[in-house]
Amino acid sequence: MIVILMGPPGAGKGTQAQKLAAHYGLRHLSTGDLLRAAVVEGSELGIKAKEYMSSGQLVPDEVITGVVLDYIHHHRYQGLLLDGFPRTVFQAEGLSKAVSADNVKAISIDLKDEEVVKRLSARRVCRICSWIYSDSLPGSTGTCECGGELYQRDDDKPETIKHRLEVYHAQTKPVIDFFKKFSSVVEVDGLGKPDEVFARIQATLD
Repeated sequence: MIVILMGPPGAGKGTQAQKLAAHYGLRHLSTGDLLRAAVVEGSELGIKAKEYMSSGQLVPDEVITGVVLDYIHHHRYQGLLLDGFPRTVFQAEGLSKAVSADNVKAISIDLKDEEVVKRLSARRVCRICSWIYSDSLPGSTGTCECGGELYQRDDDKPETIKHRLEVYHAQTKPVIDFFKKFSSVVEVDGLGKPDEVFARIQATLD
């Protein structure tokens, strides 16, 4: 089984990915980890990826797709959870040519734009341990339990969030539409506590 988790920024995909991987025994794959591993291994695709990564350029779709499909090919009997892939229709088309639609479970965590802005703009991160406080600051001092200062990342500021949403709607939503034609997409409400959202996702898989 290959589980694909999709949804806008701030929808809680990272949290749900961890829960799903642990509960179903899936290998949680992130494209970033796979790219770095390919670079370390010195594979043909890894060498290409390194050229772009070293110069600060975005790694092209064909290289990312190649790295992911190469991993899937060599781990075809392992349950996988794809995180951050596919992000574009090109990547989705590449995946659809390599796997059976019957083996793909695409889940879209739905969250309205205004809720995304509200959720992310309230988020603070510890400078020391990188722990994320997503609801409110722990007390009036603005410090983490470890003593580190809490700060707002640039990509969690309202103006940046709106741009991220524009990119999501332009690039990622068409991927959801693609999977609706390729296999099926289960849409899950992203409002509520993480355990509540996980229960909704679990109900679609069991």
